[in-house]
Amino acid sequence: MLAVCVLWGAGSSASATDHHKREKPCSEQTLSGDYGTLIEGTILPANLPLRTLTLVHYDGQGGFTGRDFVVVGGNPPPPGQEWRLSSGTYIVNPDCTGRATVNVEPGNPPLGYHFIIVNDGRKVLLVIDGSAIRGVAHRVDDNDDD
Repeated sequence: MLAVCVLWGAGSSASATDHHKREKPCSEQTLSGDYGTLIEGTILPANLPLRTLTLVHYDGQGGFTGRDFVVVGGNPPPPGQEWRLSSGTYIVNPDCTGRATVNVEPGNPPLGYHFIIVNDGRKVLLVIDGSAIRGVAHRVDDNDDD
């Protein structure tokens, strides 16, 4: 009886693992197209709340361009400067983790973030390096409602 339980448990474990495996590994091509991103958190050490909307176009080859609307400490950007342009690079690992560097306004250091691609590239979970800020990006042409 014990042997049957052990074998059944091992089989269940293997099938659960197989269920979560991707059919193919992730790459830069997994992240391709337009993504709308909501970024929220606290800028450290200043302890300022941050809310950002970003529309990013990933080229599927490790580069991206974007526009963002940033509210810091409850203050929106001045009129005429609502949408800030950015560009950058990204690297995707086979396990669907990755990192990116954003080149922001001249005179400011690049901004880094780490991410996980989920739902076959339809969604990206991210955290900004060095702050208490997180975000969720959804592919713009996707019908996912959450």
